[in-house]
Amino acid sequence: MAFRTRGWRPPPPPLLLLLLWVTGQAAPVAGLGLDTELQIERRFVPDECPRTVRSGDFVRYHYVGTFPDGQKFDSSYDRDSTFNVFVGKGQLIAGMDQALVGMCVNERRFVKIPPKLAYGSEGVSGVIPPDSVLHFDVLLMDIWNSEDQVQVHTYFTPPSCPRTIQVSDFVRYHYNGTFLDGTLFDSSHNRMKTYDTYVGIGWLIPGMDKGLLGMCVGEKRIITIPPFLAYGEEGDGKDIPGQASLVFDVALLDLHNPKDGISIENKVVPENCERRSQSGDFLRYHYNGTLLDGTFFDSSYSRNRTFDTYIGQGYVIAGMDEGLLGVCIGEKRRIVVPPHLGYGEEGRGNIPGSAVLVFDIHVIDFHNPSDSISITSHYKPPDCSVLSKKGDYLKYHYNASLLDGTLLDSTWNLGKTYNIVLGSGQVVLGMDMGLREMCVGEKRTVIIPPHLGYGEAGVDGEVPGSAVLVFDIELLELVAGLPEGYMFIWNGEVSPNLFEEIDKDGNGEVLLEEFSEYIHAQVASGKGKLAPGFDAEMIVKNMFTNQDRNGDGKVMAEEFKLKDQEAKHDEL
Repeated sequence: MAFRTRGWRPPPPPLLLLLLWVTGQAAPVAGLGLDTELQIERRFVPDECPRTVRSGDFVRYHYVGTFPDGQKFDSSYDRDSTFNVFVGKGQLIAGMDQALVGMCVNERRFVKIPPKLAYGSEGVSGVIPPDSVLHFDVLLMDIWNSEDQVQVHTYFTPPSCPRTIQVSDFVRYHYNGTFLDGTLFDSSHNRMKTYDTYVGIGWLIPGMDKGLLGMCVGEKRIITIPPFLAYGEEGDGKDIPGQASLVFDVALLDLHNPKDGISIENKVVPENCERRSQSGDFLRYHYNGTLLDGTFFDSSYSRNRTFDTYIGQGYVIAGMDEGLLGVCIGEKRRIVVPPHLGYGEEGRGNIPGSAVLVFDIHVIDFHNPSDSISITSHYKPPDCSVLSKKGDYLKYHYNASLLDGTLLDSTWNLGKTYNIVLGSGQVVLGMDMGLREMCVGEKRTVIIPPHLGYGEAGVDGEVPGSAVLVFDIELLELVAGLPEGYMFIWNGEVSPNLFEEIDKDGNGEVLLEEFSEYIHAQVASGKGKLAPGFDAEMIVKNMFTNQDRNGDGKVMAEEFKLKDQEAKHDEL
């Protein structure tokens, strides 16, 4: 309610036979008797009476008019319409003009009016006999004056009021609309939907346009509007009668202007901020989403999972796309998004249309798809000449964490090293890259973007999807590997009678057991070397299978061949 309606005019009110002038005389009030003075009995007076009727006021009241014997001659209730009139301007019989003065809204008076203050010796032909005493049971419903203005009473002010309603702002508010006597005529609460409108541009009745100005989100106020600033003489044609004062109990929920951009309030900014987010970055962040009045609508915390998205590329609402630019890892900020940069007039899910959104965010990490790993060396021993390379067997300790410091894993806590062959695919690619060119005793931090780590999927229950990983590493042992592509090499000259040496029983065929025994003997004597970090038996078995070219489980002399390669590096 409280909006303008155009183009409709109600029919004229019914003829009031007894309270309007009849052939030049004042309105009806009759009764038979010898009473000569006006008598007023206040049958009910409300506890609160902010104003009383004065001469010149306009009033709306219900009445029942009877003669002293109880016979009814008129009633506004029968017409289902109040009697509306100015007081003290000769529009009423003199006794009623006097009887109404000093009344409160909701006050009930019983009035006895003598003939001299009513219709006198003439009466009203066919209705009120001459010299009639008239009894009126009056209930005052409304009172206003042409000099009245909109009245505003604020009964709740929020602790913080960063902004108030100005002309051309768009607002969302709840209200109860009543008449001065407390009768409810409309309520947004009953519809469970706010009233959404622009202020000060004619979308509302003038009194509401004025009464809303200066209001804060969260404020509650009562706005009392005289009819000439509301629906006037005609009412709204439905629920609001003509000449009715209106009382709106308003709670402001939301406020913005179409010219608004987002607003950002930094809550926590880390002292060390080496990098700020840019368009094209991929962010992981937590958030609580509320409306301006504090109503909660969503939270990543409740799902126990960050919200992960690219920024600056339209994957999120425009206001968040902008508000997430320039953040640091670990930063907490509040982003206020007007509806035209949020979900617009339609809203979404439990977000109402035209709602201003408030996001309290905590940035967990971000990266760019073009990022590589980052390596920071914290300590190198004096002798750091032997550096790790592909194929080397490494033993190292690490602490693995997220960018926000959340610990994921630690070999120190487990009390054993992590052992791998570098370049063999035993760790994620970023870790493989981060362990290269490292010497024993060195300590370094390796930061790995998700596309070189565990990707979008992460590791269920251990590593979140799209997470940047931080490894603090200490290399404890390095065993040099073999040249790329080799699993066994000779450390000296290869015997020209190699097959015969392996075939100890001289039967012209070598079985797996003979082959394995011979290779292990060469390794034990230092004449040969198996690739470190792998299952020795599996290497030997694969070597045998390569020589057993026909797959019959034995190697004949004609099958047995050496692989061509550099001097002193022949592999079976």
